[in-house]
Amino acid sequence: MTVDQLLIAGLLLLATLQRLIELVIANRNTRALLAEGAFEVGRGHYPAIVFLHTAWLAVLWAFFLSGLTLLQPWAAIAYLAVQGLRLWTLLSLGRYWTTRIIVVPNAPLVRKGPYRFMRHPNYLVVALEVALLPLALDSWPLALGFSIANAIVLAWRIRTESATFRDRH
Repeated sequence: MTVDQLLIAGLLLLATLQRLIELVIANRNTRALLAEGAFEVGRGHYPAIVFLHTAWLAVLWAFFLSGLTLLQPWAAIAYLAVQGLRLWTLLSLGRYWTTRIIVVPNAPLVRKGPYRFMRHPNYLVVALEVALLPLALDSWPLALGFSIANAIVLAWRIRTESATFRDRH
C-alpha cells in the first residue's frame, strides 16, 4: 500500500468509526430523553438518512477498494477541519444530541456554541462531509451525487424540525 492509500484508508476508517460511535451516543441520549418524557417527531425521514449514510460509506469503501482513488490533500485537510465543527456541535448539544428529532417539552433551544451563529450547524457539517470525503478520494461524481441526495433528505428533515420547534426560543 502506498502512503496515499494508507491515508485514504485512515480517512475512511475515521468516518466509519465516527458514525458508529455517534450511533451509540445518539441511541443512549435518545433513550434517556424518551425516559424523561420527550417524544420523537419525523420518524418517516430517519430510514432515508440511515440508508444514505450507510450507502455513502459503503460506496466510498468500494471505490477505495477498486484502486481508482487518488488522494486530494486539500479535500482531506478540509474534511479533517470540519471535524472540529462537528465536535463543537456535539459538545454544545450535550445530552440533547441525537440522530433523531427528539422533543423535550418546555426545553428552550440550545443557543450556545455554533448554535449562537446558525440554526443547524450539524447539518452544515454533514453536508460538508458528504461532499469532502469523496473529493478527498478524487471522485467529484460521488461528491455531487451524494450531495444532491443528502440535500433532498436534509431539506425534508429541516422542514420537519423547523416546524416542530417554530415556537421555541
